[in-house]
Amino acid sequence: MRIILATAATLLLLSALLSAGEYNPVREIGDKAPAWNKLPGTDGKTHSLSDLKNKDAVVVVFTCNSCPYAVDYEDRLIAFHKKFASRNVALVAINVNKVPEDALPAMKKKAKQKAFPFVYLFDGSQKIAKDYGAFFTPEFFVLNKQRKITYMGSMDNNPDVKKVSKRYLNDAVEATLAGKKVATDETVPFGCKVRFERKRRKRKKTGKK
Repeated sequence: MRIILATAATLLLLSALLSAGEYNPVREIGDKAPAWNKLPGTDGKTHSLSDLKNKDAVVVVFTCNSCPYAVDYEDRLIAFHKKFASRNVALVAINVNKVPEDALPAMKKKAKQKAFPFVYLFDGSQKIAKDYGAFFTPEFFVLNKQRKITYMGSMDNNPDVKKVSKRYLNDAVEATLAGKKVATDETVPFGCKVRFERKRRKRKKTGKK
């Protein structure tokens, strides 16, 4: 059922693509990465992209608590961090959903329960996800030393970890650290849709009672 929903969501995304990336409607490979500034984290501190200026690469993942796909990827995120942290790579998880199960208190509970070794940030304005053109959870972006985007899309090619045959994110980070062009630099993201708030239209006053 999850795969069917992900496929449907992907088709909706593809039908609405603009002239940016191959699959991302906002960003292209090589774009300067949008910066976040003083976002609150589950560690009780605020975090900015500029805090990571000494890192050779930064991986940004838009995720949340409530999406079953995001939950399925939690252990994979932890494993990724353990593999690359010693190689001066930072993993930053960002949540922009504003439903109660994705609010900061729930995020803190999740981070403690899973012992996340990476920062988990909340952006109540939802601006950073829009700036990146992130519409799914989880959705990944790799930034090089110059903080340009070298990869964007999914972590791998299957929500079922037992069926994964291509590890796009790992390959992208390896190439980025080596200063090489990423072979597969953009893939279709899959998961739950980011819950962007809809702006309510103001009704015009007609003067009629």
